[in-house]
Amino acid sequence: MGLNVLIELPDEIYAGTTIPIRVVVSNRKRFMPSFLIKMKVGDSETIFPIVDKTGLASGLATISFPARGRHAIRDIYISSAFPFNFFVRFRRLDTEMEIIVFPALKKCSIASLFGRDEKSRGEITLDRSGFEADMLSIREYRYGDPQKYIHWKASARTGKLKTKELSSLAERPVVLDLDKIAMTDLEEKISCVTYTIVNSFRLNVPVGLKIGEKLFNSAPMNPSGTKMQEYGKIAMLKALALYGRKP
Repeated sequence: MGLNVLIELPDEIYAGTTIPIRVVVSNRKRFMPSFLIKMKVGDSETIFPIVDKTGLASGLATISFPARGRHAIRDIYISSAFPFNFFVRFRRLDTEMEIIVFPALKKCSIASLFGRDEKSRGEITLDRSGFEADMLSIREYRYGDPQKYIHWKASARTGKLKTKELSSLAERPVVLDLDKIAMTDLEEKISCVTYTIVNSFRLNVPVGLKIGEKLFNSAPMNPSGTKMQEYGKIAMLKALALYGRKP
């Protein structure tokens, strides 16, 4: 009793990928610390030996989802075997977290999406590095960023992973029309399109997505448009995650 629990999830969760989640336990009690606190989220557990009075402690757990679409995290338990391990006190938290899991990432090239004819007409590929030497800014770490570009000093200072935003060569825009992708397996097609979008943003290549009559655009690729870029990216990934799923 007297403990609050906060669970922080990454902004991007992909199907079939084990992700770290941050568990924060805060002790509201003014005079007594809490000992041997165990947090269970799904099948993952993390233990806090001690949570000081009016203090907090944080740890990492892991979770994964097998398929894209809407999911809920319901099985969250907090327990303690203190003081003698003769019995365990526990309670199930009422917290229920609704999340959208993005499609699994399947590596592929533009040519594999549209066929050889597209490549012969000069369609660009996204399999090469697009980073150059000039650092433009420092931003939040995004899934897929190369580890060598993590800004460790800024990460240590803020407590969150930070990445160097480097300048890159300008590229022609890429528009991915889901109905025209040359793949028969729907899940494979969606996974390949998802990978292409994620990789395009990593390389600062403008990209758009067309599903039926609806067109999703990313903002112009420049340092001042980072938030708009992320908004456009998340909108595309959500559309792919929920494609063909019940609302």
